[in-house]
Amino acid sequence: MKTKHLLFVLSCLLLFSTQAQNNQENNLIADGNDLQQQESFAAAEGEYRKALSINQVNPKAQHNIGNSHYRSKDYAQAYQRYFQSQKNSQDRGEKHLAYHNMGNSFMQQKQYEKAVEAYKNALRNNPTDDETRYNYALAKELLEKQQQEQEQNQDQQDQQDQQDQQDQENQDDKNKDDSEGDQKEKPSDDGEDGDNKDKKDDQKEEDDQEKNKKEQDKDKEQSKGDKQEQKQPPRKQGQLSPEQVKSLLDAMNQQEKNVQDKVNEEKVKGIPVKTKKDW
Repeated sequence: MKTKHLLFVLSCLLLFSTQAQNNQENNLIADGNDLQQQESFAAAEGEYRKALSINQVNPKAQHNIGNSHYRSKDYAQAYQRYFQSQKNSQDRGEKHLAYHNMGNSFMQQKQYEKAVEAYKNALRNNPTDDETRYNYALAKELLEKQQQEQEQNQDQQDQQDQQDQQDQENQDDKNKDDSEGDQKEKPSDDGEDGDNKDKKDDQKEEDDQEKNKKEQDKDKEQSKGDKQEQKQPPRKQGQLSPEQVKSLLDAMNQQEKNVQDKVNEEKVKGIPVKTKKDW
């Protein structure tokens, strides 16, 4: 009897303790809800965390912390709390609400594909919720539009890439043609072309030297002639040239010599000739 009485007392104490704990959690959550209505989101989150410190898997506290993050526009953190809430809850109504708000968080981040899946899970837990059905249809429509825009952007990007590639190929071809043209205009110094070019250059240099020499000789002859003409004074009209004067002088000298020879010849004839005595 005493043992049964003791177990009954312990059960009552445990029940009372659990009830007291639940009441404390509910009171903290209620206080948090009041603060959240006043838009004191940080203070509200503090109350919800106190409730979690008593029961770490309290789905209501987790869900309400998610609401605080959602109203603060921290949608990634809100999703994490909603996910924990649906995971720790056994109530289909709580699961439905958690999945619905997960979908709302994804919608805010324009992650429409994930939003569609979240609303779909919400409808599995409560198929009659009109708001969830509306959000599900809206998410599907926005997802289709997003996919179309992505396809169009991808097509435009592919076209731009093709155009860029074509432009690059055209530029490469142009550079190649310019390079080949430069090589034709300026043959390489190596090999046969280089040797022919050197021979032509040497021959041209020799021709230029010979030409310069001829011009120099011509200039010298012309200069010499000019000097001779400068040495001989210009002849006046009717005046004998030096050559003519010399010829006349030579003729006069020859004539005088002839006269002198004739005179001498006459003198010889008038002088008696001495003969050699014979012994």
